[in-house]
Amino acid sequence: MASRRPVGNITRGTTNPNRLRRVDRWLVGPQGFRLRRPVDPPVVVDLGYGASPVTTVELFDRLRKLRPDTRVVGVEIDPARVLAAKTLEREGLSFRLGGFEVPLDGGLRPTVVRAFNVLRQYDESEVAATWQTMCLRLATGGLLVDGTCDELGRRSTWVALDAIGPLSLSLSMRLADLSRPSDIAERLPKVLIHRNVRGEQIHAYLTALDDAWARQAPHAAYGVRQRFMACAGAMREQGWPLLDGPSRWRLGEITVAWSAVRP
Repeated sequence: MASRRPVGNITRGTTNPNRLRRVDRWLVGPQGFRLRRPVDPPVVVDLGYGASPVTTVELFDRLRKLRPDTRVVGVEIDPARVLAAKTLEREGLSFRLGGFEVPLDGGLRPTVVRAFNVLRQYDESEVAATWQTMCLRLATGGLLVDGTCDELGRRSTWVALDAIGPLSLSLSMRLADLSRPSDIAERLPKVLIHRNVRGEQIHAYLTALDDAWARQAPHAAYGVRQRFMACAGAMREQGWPLLDGPSRWRLGEITVAWSAVRP
């Protein structure tokens, strides 16, 4: 019987070392509990790692510090990319051909699927069905992370989803380069990037962030980090359902409940 064709299309595949450090930091931080659960070794899938497997190897190294028996599987739809990555395999790290169907051997289900800079190359109309396809493969309590970032990873955004649906939107930015928070809009996930217009919740959220940032200008005397933390604190005081706190804000990261920004 012929093997099933992977679900998806070959993407451009551009990547750079350390490009996904921001989302990896979030996975081992606020989401680390998913990997610490006393169950069989967790499986984490890096879906669509691109022309170079460097970010998959970095993910493996970071997660292994949190839990040494974590297994990481890099999944790519391009056979040539998989073949090239095979030379880097080691205990706990492997690469295989596949797409949004998230193929794993032995009926394994991933605890986390990281799909970064993949769906941005698809039409917005394809996002919901693709999310569903990947979420159906998750282990109980598992998480899908659909995100986008710039070439150097200085601006990064991601939607977190479980088997029920979207949970949150995270924005993470290098504070030293920050002019105003809404500058990150060009790196929003596919499901939101065309929604940053008046009347949409994501536009209201980014506008509120900019307004709070402007009002906290006096904190700039103490540094950009203090100003951003004050900005996030003001957002919470206004009633925005932020899911994190100062320990994340000081990193230039802010996470809001999906209900506040969904299309």
